[in-house]
Amino acid sequence: MSNVGHFMYFAFGSNLLKERLQLKNPSAVFHCLGRLKDYCLTFGFTEEQFDNRWHGGVATIEESEGTDVWGVIWKMSKDNLDSLDKSCAPLWRQEAVDVGMYSPLEVMVETDRGAILCRTYRMNKFRASPPSPQYKEVVCLGAQQNGLPPDYIKRLEAMQTNNYAGPSILDEIKKAMK
Repeated sequence: MSNVGHFMYFAFGSNLLKERLQLKNPSAVFHCLGRLKDYCLTFGFTEEQFDNRWHGGVATIEESEGTDVWGVIWKMSKDNLDSLDKSCAPLWRQEAVDVGMYSPLEVMVETDRGAILCRTYRMNKFRASPPSPQYKEVVCLGAQQNGLPPDYIKRLEAMQTNNYAGPSILDEIKKAMK
């Protein structure tokens, strides 16, 4: 399979959920599950938080020897790279590279097909903060939707939240899921 005009994207947070990712990145096609070795999943904000549309911390990865982050590898058109990177639409922006929220990384992700070089993202100037229940729900829905390992899903489901109870982007995502 040629990757000319495409790239492989490793998602581990809200972009695990197909409906979330495809809102602005319609070319995203499930490729396979993957495991990023020697990283851990954590939640928080940047020091200069640009907005708080999730009303709590959002996912990022940190190097952590001996731990793994499970996720989905999406094959995406390079035409959708800007919509993934840029904050062009505040409600649906993905990684906000252009405003300094995340930096892209190239990582080797282990799969049942062998190691695959993928683009992923790590938060800049990270400070820890628990996710909102709505953000946690999106991550867990994506993990279940794609069949991540049951033990990993249990870890996600056990995450502490900040107990935010108001509206969030999840309301819009649920509309897209209908």
